[in-house]
Amino acid sequence: MALEFFKENEQVFNTLFEAASEGVVVVNNQQIIVTANKAALEMFGYQKEELVGANLNILIPKQYKANHHEHFDKFMAHSEKRQMGHGRDLFGVKKNGTQFPVEAGLNPFKVDGERFVMSLIVDITIRKENQRQIRELNAELEDKIKIRTQELSNTVDDLEKEISKRKEAEKRIKLALKQEKELNELKTKFLSLVSHEFKTPLSGILTSATLAEKYTQTEQQEKRAKHLTTIKNKVHYLNNILNDFLSLERLESGNVNYKYTAFSLNKLVNEVIYNANVTLKYGQEIEYDNDMDDVTLYQDEKILELILSNLIGNSIKYSPEDSTIYFRIFPKDKKIIFEVEDEGMGIPQKDQKHIFERYFRAENALLNQGTGIGLNIVKVHVENMGGTIFFESVENKGTKFTVTLPNQNR
Repeated sequence: MALEFFKENEQVFNTLFEAASEGVVVVNNQQIIVTANKAALEMFGYQKEELVGANLNILIPKQYKANHHEHFDKFMAHSEKRQMGHGRDLFGVKKNGTQFPVEAGLNPFKVDGERFVMSLIVDITIRKENQRQIRELNAELEDKIKIRTQELSNTVDDLEKEISKRKEAEKRIKLALKQEKELNELKTKFLSLVSHEFKTPLSGILTSATLAEKYTQTEQQEKRAKHLTTIKNKVHYLNNILNDFLSLERLESGNVNYKYTAFSLNKLVNEVIYNANVTLKYGQEIEYDNDMDDVTLYQDEKILELILSNLIGNSIKYSPEDSTIYFRIFPKDKKIIFEVEDEGMGIPQKDQKHIFERYFRAENALLNQGTGIGLNIVKVHVENMGGTIFFESVENKGTKFTVTLPNQNR
């Protein structure tokens, strides 16, 4: 059943795993590999069909296999994410038999009651070699200090300078190792966040699809339609998350090429509002004056759609039922202003300075689904397009975001 689940959702997991530069391997509670990303396949030298369905022992050196099963059982019993191999050197083995050092983070999760473990694997061969060279350099430095001290050929000032250089080098090394550890922890946290954000809607889709199959009678079509709407909403939510992750990847890699064209603003806005209406809660409505004269806007149409959809989507998500989201547009000379205002939970004052930081989520929004990257992406895009974004918010009363973009040929 585990392999079937991962095959059925292969596109979703491929999108997530292939975005990671480190190797990702997922096993079930029998230590059978159910999926692996491209980085892991290249790291171990296998084709995907060779790994999927194989026992995890295929990636473990022979001398460590005897104790691995016991370590795995203890980990599954405690079922908590952690770095693997505290205080021990870990090794993997390639298909050709080559053994190499690795660092692995473990993250357990459940899908439909079945338990899995996601491993984030990093080949640390280069780091180990660097550490070996550092030890040799330190040893050489110690010998030089001893010789110079014994021969009294150097002055005290020379000796102090040498020691100072050594301390500075050690300080830089410790800082580099600390930063690498923090980065690995952030990546493990990111994968945990992603798996959680996808698990909930996927479970909802599966439940609604199962129930919809049962409503075959004419008088049951209203119930069937309700579950089909739920499926569409969940798929829309997953699609938005994927778009956010793809945008984030492009921004980080510098692969964003803005395509500026002239287009009808009314046409774009109507499409954004139409898509947003699908996700409205009971009694919610979007108030927008669609009688405004059409404006020809010169910007990147797709990126602007992403920006407006994200802001309106947040207003819907963080506002209660029977509330109104106000969407306003103010064309000005050579610029255009967009406002999205809601009657939602608002942003606590102490959290407002962090609201555009990546992965940050306000204290009062932690129970709502979300990745904490949407507003960060919006802000970067707006500024890259020559615009500005700011907000006003009062907790328990609502929030208003204001985006200003230039409107002129470039």
